[in-house]
Amino acid sequence: MADFSDIIDQVQMKEHMQNALKTDKVSHAYIISGENGSGKEFIARIFAKALQCENRQDKKGFIDGCDECPSCVKALSGSHPDIITIGHEKPGSIGVDDIRHGLRDDVVIKPYESKYKVYIIPEGEKMTPAAQNALLKTLEEPPSYIVIIILTNNINAFLPTIISRCIVLPMKPAQDDSIKKYLMEECHVVDYKAMLCASFARGNVGKAIDLASNEKFENLKDSTIELFAKLKNLEIHDMMDRVHEILAPSDEEDKASKKNIDPKSLEDFMDVFIFLFRDMLVYKATENEDHLIFSDKISYIRSVTEKCDYEQIDQMLKNLEIAKNRIGSNVNIDLALELMLLAIKENL
Repeated sequence: MADFSDIIDQVQMKEHMQNALKTDKVSHAYIISGENGSGKEFIARIFAKALQCENRQDKKGFIDGCDECPSCVKALSGSHPDIITIGHEKPGSIGVDDIRHGLRDDVVIKPYESKYKVYIIPEGEKMTPAAQNALLKTLEEPPSYIVIIILTNNINAFLPTIISRCIVLPMKPAQDDSIKKYLMEECHVVDYKAMLCASFARGNVGKAIDLASNEKFENLKDSTIELFAKLKNLEIHDMMDRVHEILAPSDEEDKASKKNIDPKSLEDFMDVFIFLFRDMLVYKATENEDHLIFSDKISYIRSVTEKCDYEQIDQMLKNLEIAKNRIGSNVNIDLALELMLLAIKENL
């Protein structure tokens, strides 16, 4: 039974929605923009439930759905007739027919049992120009009882005329401490792992939750640090064999297309190096393990900082940034990683 108090951070968004509920001044259209996994739909459904509630209550300082009235019960079960999710027939796009049949032709029918008809459009960036134009006609002359909530990971995908007719609510990165607290209290994750997942998630709550239960990520982290630990004694071919083993795709489509590196694993691989070097600099400066992300690797971090000076660790970080820039510029990934690892090896 998720409520506004369950939304991690997002202070401005919660304030805006709370003000709308308190004053009964609800916009006819909102765009919630943010990364995949950041909690856009979670928030949209909490707002929709509260909008439709027959007996709103004050819960932990928030005006919220009561979770007990018939409207809330239906909202929680996903069967509310006046909370409508717009799907799409084609997996890659939301077409004009999806908007016409799911929304534009439906808005002329008044709510069945609630004050509002709430339309939620996940993956709004997938709307074709024709679909957006079809939506625009409703946005230009909306019935008083409709609330459209568009969810997107790319606000730039919309026509300016769509954006100008919506209240845009951007998701802000959640604080690491807030995510860590949530993982420890709600997901029962141990403290050092909660801190690690929060750091890697970079403010994305969904990603942090996924990392906390993702065995593949745990294996990637350990394998990457093991690679670094043995780097000094590895030849180039051994080095790259280990890299390919760590970054091998698990997705069957990627295997079928003969991709030898999983993009998501590559991102995590580079992040492990970034946070490892960051921990080394922190420990070398403070000799305090309390603020380390890889606190479970303290013995190894201590041993490296005893051998390497600040300049060497800083140079390894620069080598990493050079590799990331090369990969971002479409330089061959194997070549970029090989040059990075060789340069890092020189500083060990």
